[in-house]
Amino acid sequence: MTTMNHQYLAKWFFDDAEIQKILDSNKAAVLGNSNPSSISALSTNKNNGTELIDVSQNGFKGYLLKVNNPGRVKVAATRYLGTIGEKAEDIAKDTGAVAVINGGMFNDPQGNGNGGHPQGILISDGKILYKDSGVSSYDIIGMDQSNVLVLGHYTLTQIKQMGIRDAVTFGPFLVVNGKPAITHGDGGWGIAPRTAIGQTRDGTILMLVIDGRQVGSLGATLKDVQNIMLEYGAYNVANLDGGASTVLYYDNQIVNHPSSQYGERHAPSFFIVK
Repeated sequence: MTTMNHQYLAKWFFDDAEIQKILDSNKAAVLGNSNPSSISALSTNKNNGTELIDVSQNGFKGYLLKVNNPGRVKVAATRYLGTIGEKAEDIAKDTGAVAVINGGMFNDPQGNGNGGHPQGILISDGKILYKDSGVSSYDIIGMDQSNVLVLGHYTLTQIKQMGIRDAVTFGPFLVVNGKPAITHGDGGWGIAPRTAIGQTRDGTILMLVIDGRQVGSLGATLKDVQNIMLEYGAYNVANLDGGASTVLYYDNQIVNHPSSQYGERHAPSFFIVK
C-alpha cells in the first residue's frame, strides 16, 4: 500500500478497516517533543573533527557523517528562496561548508518542484526565512543556541523563547529522548533513499544518507534508519526529506549517488557543517 502500486491486491483479501488497522500498526509512533536538557552539547568534546563511516548493508549503500562539535552544524537556504532551490554543491560554495545534506520539505507537485518553495518553517541563523501561513504551530527539526538538536511541535512564540537558531520541517521523528518510534513493522513508508539527522547525548551530530532506487542499493525503511542511528548512539533522530532529494556533499565532492537521472535536485534548505 505504501508504494501506491497494485493496491487493489490487498483489497481482494481485506476490507478498508482491516487495511487501515494494518497500516496504522506499521507507522512510527508519535513520541512528543525532545528534552534539550538531556543533551550535553555545550560540554561536548571540543574536537572539531568529522568522520565519514560506511554503513552499507544488504540491500543498500549508506554513509554516516559524525560531527564532533555540534556548533558547526547549521541550516542554509537557497539564495533564491521563493524562486528556485540550489544544489548541495552550490550551497557548499555559497557558505564555505565542508559538508552538506538536504533538509526540509518543499512544494513538490508530482515530483517536479524546483525547490524554491519550502513548507512548514525555515529558520537560518536566527532568522525566520519562511513559515506556513494560517497555522499556529510547526513541526521543527532544529538547533538551539546551546547547539542541541531540538525535535518537536511548537508555536512561533515558543520557538522564539527557546532560542531556536536553525530549523526545518519534516518527519517523522524516529528516536526521541532515547526512545525508538518504530517498534512494530518497518515504519510504513516503504523502501527508498533516506536522509536523517540525529544527536548523541554527548552532543555529537550524526548525519545519515542512504542511496536507493538504483542497482546495488534499493533503499532503506524508516526502521533501518532508526536502527543505524541507535547503533551509533543517537538519542534524538529525525527523518529528513528523502527520495531523489537525498544527497551528501563532503570533502569537495558528492559522496552518495542521488537517485534522480538528472543528478542532484534543487532544494530550499540544507543542514551544513561549517
